[in-house]
Amino acid sequence: MFQAEKVRQACVEWIREFFEQNGKDCNAVVGISGGKDSSVTAALCVEALGRDRVIGVLMPCGEQHDIDCSKLLVEHLGIRSYTVNVQDAVKGVLDNLPKDLEIATQTRTNLPPRIRMATLYAVSQSCNGRVANTCNLSEDWVGYSTRYGDAAGDFSPLANLTVAEIKEIGHLCGLPESLVEKTPIDGLCGKTDEDNLGFTYAVLDRYIREGKIDDPETKKKIDLMHERNLFKLQMMPSFKPEL
Repeated sequence: MFQAEKVRQACVEWIREFFEQNGKDCNAVVGISGGKDSSVTAALCVEALGRDRVIGVLMPCGEQHDIDCSKLLVEHLGIRSYTVNVQDAVKGVLDNLPKDLEIATQTRTNLPPRIRMATLYAVSQSCNGRVANTCNLSEDWVGYSTRYGDAAGDFSPLANLTVAEIKEIGHLCGLPESLVEKTPIDGLCGKTDEDNLGFTYAVLDRYIREGKIDDPETKKKIDLMHERNLFKLQMMPSFKPEL
């Protein structure tokens, strides 16, 4: 059985130790989407470091219909925050790509998260920060993240926790239920995570933790996605010459 309170306390201590070893006076910089992952990450950082050392960054791409959720979190935690609209930066890159280059759908999908990560590091390096990675085990398992986008960061509190486990911790942190139970959405494509994946996180989490799944076709899909995306979780391969 998942011991949410024990894990929560251990994660808070882990964050403290990370900053003790990697920047005693540094701030935690968290991209705030208004979903459970960024909400729980920010809440854990506040508990570990104090609200004065946690900075939230809201990064709409044009108009973001659920940005009020991000504002709610910032107000609930009482943390300093900045809002940086990344739309012009994304458009600037796309408009300046070679005209004879056919821009792939995947390019348009992954560019905004990469611009957002560049924005987080711009803020972080301007305020003595360390960037929090907010990805979770469920997303990483099937590669539902952008390499060098939301998959980047300096420390990762949730990387080994499933969606269901993070929700439990979120409730223990006293976060508003509307944030913890918010339907996962990236704020960019207009679809939910589960729409894009083709299966629910509940099904995925059960498969990860218990190895059980009812639909063979869903199992096949998850296994294929996991295999194809393992490279995202590994260090970049490097050539080692024999000198």
